[in-house]
Amino acid sequence: MKNAQMLQEPLDIARLSVEEKVFVKCRGERQLKGTLHSYDVHLNLVLADAEETLTVVDDATNKLSKTVRKLPLIFVRGDAVVLLSPLST
Repeated sequence: MKNAQMLQEPLDIARLSVEEKVFVKCRGERQLKGTLHSYDVHLNLVLADAEETLTVVDDATNKLSKTVRKLPLIFVRGDAVVLLSPLST
């Protein structure tokens, strides 16, 4: 990410992260890592070369189960986004 002084409003994080690797936490224990290609004011995102991790808790055994899948391109609806962060390199 560029200089932190360039951040004046929340969407600046998305603006400065275009074509950079980002981490996205979504509702429902879903996490994504990928290259941010585009976004809009609703925080709808288009990620390329994404890795989606879905964590599920089995109510019967109380154990965590993680499912990971690779996606060449994904659209993420903005109302599902909880957190957007640049990935540190």
